[in-house]
Amino acid sequence: MDYSQSVDMDPNILLGIVNDKLRHECGNLQSLAALLDADEMMIEDKLAGIGYHYEVGLNQFSPDLE
Repeated sequence: MDYSQSVDMDPNILLGIVNDKLRHECGNLQSLAALLDADEMMIEDKLAGIGYHYEVGLNQFSPDLE
């Protein structure tokens, strides 16, 4: 699958792809960004828009606590 436009896709779909890649292929957000050919901040900003943030210790995007 071509992920070059991944940051432009629906953020809910992006969340699933990102967490799957973090779980199975990428050891951190930096390697994920390189794999997707995207800027780390763009990924974080897109997912923050739906209430998720990156947790380094878990190496995944998790929902914000209210």
